[in-house]
Amino acid sequence: MIIAIDGPAASGKSTTAQKVAEKLGFTYMDTGAMYRAVTLSIILEGIDPEDSRRLQKLLDKFFLDLKWENGLLTVFLNGKDVTDDIRSVEVTKRVSAVSSLPKVREKMVAIQRSLGSRTDCVIEGRDIGTVVFPNADWKFYITADYKSRAQRRQRDLRALGENQSIDQMIENLKVRDEKDSSRSLSPLKRAVDAIEIDTTHLTIDEQIKLIVNKIRQNKH
Repeated sequence: MIIAIDGPAASGKSTTAQKVAEKLGFTYMDTGAMYRAVTLSIILEGIDPEDSRRLQKLLDKFFLDLKWENGLLTVFLNGKDVTDDIRSVEVTKRVSAVSSLPKVREKMVAIQRSLGSRTDCVIEGRDIGTVVFPNADWKFYITADYKSRAQRRQRDLRALGENQSIDQMIENLKVRDEKDSSRSLSPLKRAVDAIEIDTTHLTIDEQIKLIVNKIRQNKH
């Protein structure tokens, strides 16, 4: 079974997807982390994303491994744990532009479909229900107002020792939404058959329970 959870940045979809997978005993796949890992790799290698030849060379040797143990996701890039590194401000600023590159998306979608074909899984991102798994058994689209999303992102960054004001976070999210929604390749949008959930006034536990109950009560 494939459960697709899409939505804009900092809408709460990652935590929700993790916990839903845990409750159902499914594998959790964080596609956002995958794109962040590619972005980090590009930054570390000092590659211009528009340099097609160098980008392809990087992707050819790119090896990503996601391990989900004891409720925690660990991201390994070419064998190195980069779980914290991929959440940095620099990666966050550049990930939308990198993820819009055709070569990058082709590589990531291939990895995602390969992983998804092997097991029951909960997959979250921005185009899972529209592009990667258009025939997913369940599709959810999670959103929230800008203030709530900014507060969530601010907490994440503080945990990494980085500080930004709420106003700056809101502005960053608006820019990110515009980039994600207007890109020509796999833009952020709700699948027509997705169930939309506004998490502005919901706790994490409430949104997890809502999704899990719907799946358990209405199994395909």
